[in-house]
Amino acid sequence: MRILLIEDDSEAAAYMAKGLREAGHVVDHAATGTDGLFLATSERWDAMIIDRMLPGLDGLAIIQALRAAGNTTPVLVLSALGKVDDRVRGLKAGGDDYLVKPYAFAELLARIEALSRRVSSTQPETRLKVEDLEMDLLARTVTRGGQEIDLQPREFRLLEYLMRHGGQVVTRTMLLENVWEYHFDPQTNLIDVHISRLRQKVDKDFELPLIHTVRGAGYTLRAAR
Repeated sequence: MRILLIEDDSEAAAYMAKGLREAGHVVDHAATGTDGLFLATSERWDAMIIDRMLPGLDGLAIIQALRAAGNTTPVLVLSALGKVDDRVRGLKAGGDDYLVKPYAFAELLARIEALSRRVSSTQPETRLKVEDLEMDLLARTVTRGGQEIDLQPREFRLLEYLMRHGGQVVTRTMLLENVWEYHFDPQTNLIDVHISRLRQKVDKDFELPLIHTVRGAGYTLRAAR
């Protein structure tokens, strides 16, 4: 694996890098948060080990910046802060695992290799299906009962989100944040208009409606019960 190690303690970094290289991995090291973020975004890595408290830029800020940019490289957070709240904060920031200092190197190695196996065993999802409604995420096409449905880009994103949460109730806030990337309520009927248009295309010519309004809660995509 190619591993990026972001750690400001030179002695600890040298110890980790030596052990990882002896285990057969390629390791690059950054000693500051700023340098670490630059390396993290300029090259491709199989995994990253990021210390939480760094000069220049905090480790959690690095992880948040990576996740906001769509970078899904697995991250192991290292920190002397070991309380439950600290670990939760690290995971919520986008870390995949959290290891408290001091630690045994054997455990660090096992955790980073486990993260790599977890990612490599996960195949990217390219098709979504709910009943006879199918979406090809690579070709960006939608069909129902074999009949192609022409969607505008925003309608496609809306339907994709509903299909990824098939059978679940999706709230208006969830749609605003994940489909429109709004983190406020625009106080308009934006969602209602798009849901109505989507229903016209997905449900109108078919006997079984799939898009349902859950009064007072939001919407759900499922076969009628």
